Amino acid sequence: MDLELKGKRVLVTGGSKGIGKAIARVLAQEGADVALLARAADALQRASDELALETGRLVVGVCADTRDDAQVEHAVAEAAQLLGGPIDILVNAAAEPAGFSAPPKLADITGDYYHAEMDVKVMGYIRVARAVVPGMKAAGWGRIVNISGLAARQTGNVVGSMRNVSLVALSKNLADELGPKGINVNVVHPGLTRTERTAPLVAARAAAAAVAPEVIEQQMAASNSIKHLVDASEVANIVAFLCSPKSRAINGDVIAAGGGAPSAIHY
Repeated sequence: MDLELKGKRVLVTGGSKGIGKAIARVLAQEGADVALLARAADALQRASDELALETGRLVVGVCADTRDDAQVEHAVAEAAQLLGGPIDILVNAAAEPAGFSAPPKLADITGDYYHAEMDVKVMGYIRVARAVVPGMKAAGWGRIVNISGLAARQTGNVVGSMRNVSLVALSKNLADELGPKGINVNVVHPGLTRTERTAPLVAARAAAAAVAPEVIEQQMAASNSIKHLVDASEVANIVAFLCSPKSRAINGDVIAAGGGAPSAIHY
């Protein structure tokens, strides 16, 4: 299937590593030109060079902290200049995954912690969307995909759940506001996902338990219905479809990309 992405201009926040980088790779493979946005200039340069060489497309890096309005506005303008025009597609993925560190319990949740988490993964997504939407409106077409997470559907991380649920509410509101302008907004919930961070984590747990790394991966995969540890590239394939003109019928909705939650029914 041709996803009709050739020549589209894409901005991926959190694009220098992890799921964001995997998404950028797939979109570039589909013929899009891509700007990666992240805070670390060195990581951005390495990632953009790697993906440009691998895909043969224009891949550039723009440095910004999504907690800062001015930095976001400057980075979006820079991305548009480097890519040759306004951004057609935004993928918001600039946030720390909820599942990689032990979350604080209720008694330990401070105001500073709460506001910092929500500033990055909710207000940060809003800042970038706010900066790209005028160009999409002018073009009469656009796609925004917000990467959230399955903490929205399960307990264990109070603030992680709150920020992910907030992204669903944000995305549905934006979908209703922007849909008549030709701009679709959707959410993807990754679950536990294999990225470049996974191997060291697996190795450390295997060493602590005195078992083979394969045993730890099997334990991780046991949490979903397909009994397979979902790879970042598999999440990226789903995002790529939502970025496509062919996804027009999907707006303001959520797609879980965690391999299926056993025993749970979502409707």
